Amino acid sequence: QVQLAESGGGSVQSGGSLRLSCGASGNTNDIGCMAWFRQAPGKQRQGVAHITVGREGRELTFYHDSVKGRFTISLDSAKNTSYLQMDGLKPEDTAMYYCAADRRTCSLVASAAHRFGTWGQGTQVTVSS
Repeated sequence: QVQLAESGGGSVQSGGSLRLSCGASGNTNDIGCMAWFRQAPGKQRQGVAHITVGREGRELTFYHDSVKGRFTISLDSAKNTSYLQMDGLKPEDTAMYYCAADRRTCSLVASAAHRFGTWGQGTQVTVSS
């Protein structure tokens, strides 16, 4: 069993930065993929970025087109923590951000929310213009 806890959300102005953290606890050796999703009111949950776990120094990452070049996902294996560095934030980035993990590799779960087995409680990100 894996548990996830996000932190780092908040309110910023357009162009600002935030760093989200997702701490994993429990059977962390079972994690094959960690991801960040977001959900704005009235919209479907959207995959933002994901990173393959267990390939020290050779992590494979993926980004949604809307965040490429602005967001960076990373992993600190020693701390069992995933980070999402968000720079150049835009009002359209406003959403609840969720951390997710699954025992399967990212190639199998990709950005499909229904495939991820474990979720955090979410952290709100609000970007004002």
